[in-house]
Parts: sequence; structure tokens; C-alpha cells
Amino acid sequence: METEKIERINALARAKKERLLTPEEEAERKALHAEYLAGFRSNMEQVLQNVRIQEKDGSLTPLQKKADKR
Repeated sequence: METEKIERINALARAKKERLLTPEEEAERKALHAEYLAGFRSNMEQVLQNVRIQEKDGSLTPLQKKADKR
């Protein structure tokens, strides 16, 4: 995510602490926050895909994704 968007998220967060946000600002904040979270989750997924567990015999096993609890 670009630094300008992160700065805008922070500016909106500071404004929200001081006053009520307008509906347009609130919608922008929610959209930027959702974009930030999607990028974070995508990055974390990539990191976890590269993690390997070293077994006692020395072999490397990739992490397995847990099943949903639904």
C-alpha cells in the first residue's frame, strides 16, 4: 500500500478522535482500511507459505493450512 494512503488512514483516524467524520470521510476510511487489511493478509499468506518446519529427522515440512471451524 502506498505511503500516501497510509498517511490518509492515519489522518482520518486522528480526525475521528477529535470529531465525528462526515459520511464521505467514514466511507473513505472504511474503504482504505479494507484495502490495507487485504494487503496485510495477502502479505502474511505469502510469508507463511515460505515457512518450513524442521522435523526431528532433519526434513523440512511446509506449514499446513488449518480447516475452517465453520
